[in-house]
Amino acid sequence: MFDLPVVEGILLLLLVAVHTAAGTLATLQLLRRHRKHELWLVACILIAVVLDAALLTLRGISIRAVPLTGLFDSLIVLSLIFGVLYLLIKPAVEQVWFNSVMVWTILGMVIAAALVARPASRPQDMARTPWAVAHAGFMILATASIVFAAANSTLYLLGSYRLKHGAISQVLGRIPNMETLARMNRLGTWIGFVLLTIGIVTGLGLSSLDIGVARWLADSKVICIIVAWGLLGAIMILDRLGVLRIKVRAYVTIAAFALIMVAIVGVTIAGATRHSFSRVDSPAARMVMT
Repeated sequence: MFDLPVVEGILLLLLVAVHTAAGTLATLQLLRRHRKHELWLVACILIAVVLDAALLTLRGISIRAVPLTGLFDSLIVLSLIFGVLYLLIKPAVEQVWFNSVMVWTILGMVIAAALVARPASRPQDMARTPWAVAHAGFMILATASIVFAAANSTLYLLGSYRLKHGAISQVLGRIPNMETLARMNRLGTWIGFVLLTIGIVTGLGLSSLDIGVARWLADSKVICIIVAWGLLGAIMILDRLGVLRIKVRAYVTIAAFALIMVAIVGVTIAGATRHSFSRVDSPAARMVMT
């Protein structure tokens, strides 16, 4: 975080503070079982969306390109997408557990972004090609869809557990009904699978311009994503055949989400990937990328 230019660092600190406040308000809603802080919660997310957009705009101006070259940029874009999604869905879904999970998910993304914050890096020449722009865009949207599906899966499993143990009062009015959660999970996985498929195809096209398809497929980050894609594909097929239980689909969706997070955050932080669109300018960065 402290490597960022001063203005970007201030915006990121404000972003973390606003999302922490939103997470605190969401937790208070659950503990006190009322919506007293509803307007403040919406205001926090709205402010955060504006801060996300401002931060991305500054980084884009600094490199004179779309700011999608690094992990930090991707996580900020994801938090922006989820912030907008929260504001759009909230009027239709009032249950506090759903709202809280969405808020905590965004908070997790922002904290992860703060941990990997780096100054905006100049994109490689290949990152300016249509293949790269399409690949980055579809992968970010696919990740957002899969995270959304996983959030609904978590709520479904939580609701199922509480109903099984007779805690009906902790489900009614606090968690969307099970059918709604199942539908949103199905929608998220279908959209995520389609977008991820396009992202992988465009990635293949991009790799043919750079390191080659074989080396690209052998990258640990790509392997995790392809395995997650395979899990989502299995969900689609079994769901079509009508042989997949909703609870099993929820667990598999969460497993696919975990693999995506390992690919995006874990593998990248560990430096076990050559999958990067940014130029390597420092000796330390070169050691990571080689």
